[in-house]
Amino acid sequence: MSFLKEIQQTAQQVAEAISAALQIETEIVDDSMTIIAGTGKYHEKINSKEEGGQIEAGFLYGRVLQTNQPFVVEDVQNDPSYDPSVLAGVAEELAELCTPIHHDGKVIGVIGLIAFNDSQHRTLISNKIALLTFLQRMSELLSTTIAEQEAVNKWLKTMHQQEVLIESIHEGIIAIDEHGKITTCNLTAQQLIKRAKDELIGQPLSSIWDNSPMLSVLTTGKGYVGQEERYVLDNHEMHFIVTARPIHLNEQVIGVVASFRRMAEMRRLAYELTTEPKDLNFSEIQGKSRAISVALKQAQKVARGNSNILITGESGTGKGMMAAAIHFSSTRYKGPFIIVNCGAIPEALLESELFGYAGGAFTGAKREGKAGKFELADGGTIFLDEIGDLPLHLQVKLLHVLQSKQVERVGSNQVTQVNIRVISATNKSLEEMVQNKEFREDLYFRLNVIPLQMPPLRERVEDIPILLDHFLVKYRQMIDTPLLDFSDEVKQLFMQYPWPGNVRELENAVEYAINMETTPYVGIESVPARIRRAVQSKEIDMGVDDDISLKDRLKIYEQRILTELLQKYGHSLEAKRLIAEKLDIGLATLYRKLEGFKLLESEK
Repeated sequence: MSFLKEIQQTAQQVAEAISAALQIETEIVDDSMTIIAGTGKYHEKINSKEEGGQIEAGFLYGRVLQTNQPFVVEDVQNDPSYDPSVLAGVAEELAELCTPIHHDGKVIGVIGLIAFNDSQHRTLISNKIALLTFLQRMSELLSTTIAEQEAVNKWLKTMHQQEVLIESIHEGIIAIDEHGKITTCNLTAQQLIKRAKDELIGQPLSSIWDNSPMLSVLTTGKGYVGQEERYVLDNHEMHFIVTARPIHLNEQVIGVVASFRRMAEMRRLAYELTTEPKDLNFSEIQGKSRAISVALKQAQKVARGNSNILITGESGTGKGMMAAAIHFSSTRYKGPFIIVNCGAIPEALLESELFGYAGGAFTGAKREGKAGKFELADGGTIFLDEIGDLPLHLQVKLLHVLQSKQVERVGSNQVTQVNIRVISATNKSLEEMVQNKEFREDLYFRLNVIPLQMPPLRERVEDIPILLDHFLVKYRQMIDTPLLDFSDEVKQLFMQYPWPGNVRELENAVEYAINMETTPYVGIESVPARIRRAVQSKEIDMGVDDDISLKDRLKIYEQRILTELLQKYGHSLEAKRLIAEKLDIGLATLYRKLEGFKLLESEK
């Protein structure tokens, strides 16, 4: 499309104005010889071709376009180079005065004044210099109009590009002017605020976000990044992370633009960026025994729901793996899986870790506050490991979260709705703790909606060869060793050992053996010494060796008693105090005996 064609309506208005003022017909053609505007008989020929559309034929308008010069034809009837109509003897024009139209240094058309009667002819010829000057001014007017139209088109194009860009952003975008009124918002913003665009544009920001910090940016000129903000509009609660920046013009703040996202979405992104994806499923839990098969079957059934689950079992039985498999097999698998070890976090920090804190809640707290694990788990699952170690005062807050699905940060009176599933685990007897007033009964029933029991390894001995093969493949790849298998003697040894540390202890023993072995098969010498001694002690106790002395037999029995008590009560300081109390010996004496029997050494 030619430049003049884009402003055809304006060109026609100019032509009509000229004719009305001068009482002379006017014609405007573009650089393709198309009639863009005209009066009199030319009006009927608009959008048709002048001079047959042949610029190089040598006729008047073609010469103007080619030479970039104005022309005056005083006697059209006797000028065969004027127009093909003269050669055909049908020309009606008597005289014409025309000049090129310029834009951006190029000829883009011609504007002409044409006389059809004697009066117009006299006016045209007698005033040709003044009329040429006038036509040049009209040419400049058209050129200016084209430039303005180009600027408008460019502006519209830029605005459209910006609009598409803004709409393509997944964050909500909202802008206000210097008066605090909303000037722009994208579709995401409409969805997050739950208001249509026509209900937002032109409205004061305070009508949707009361006391928004964006308004202070208008006066201070200082923006902010990643600030947590909460609003309520028509019972719709909004919890956003907002970044706002001022718009400056001539060192004056003329508005503010802000981007924002739902806090829950930011938590999900933070989880995805900081957590290694582990798409665990039930097939990761190795074993074919009846005990583990029953546990897996129950877990697969309950994974489909949203009820709270309590997984019990000794340390090292795979409670964490079971919890992860349930999450990734549930409808929540796209949401976060947040793990909290209630026994590993210091009690002074546990409350703020679980429930988060408001800005300035305590010395050292971040100014913007921090979301707790329950907020981070929104839309997914939170796994509370070692739940039996949760202090009583936090059990009350946990019960409130389970009942109301709301979290209140430390130092804040605002509540946040959370959509979570709670899976907890413990190696303690919560029922005994309830009886001893160490664990709240109401919380126990809330957590224990669906109980799952992870069997100890000694009750699934037939799974040991399967686990040995699984761990052999795992650590053979990690250590890059050509090991082929375990010797029969080692397999038998592992089958006889009671595995107080369960699958975790077995895995550690396999890793140790693979690191120690230099032959293609793992032999007895590469097995951790404590396992060899324990099995040997068991064989002696069963009468394998009749030549052992009474003193050595007493040591063996003493070692066995200590081993069984450790298996029953665990290796924590509290467990050792309980064992010392049951054996009626001092704690220091117990430690000395455990050290003598090498029962305090690391598992490897």
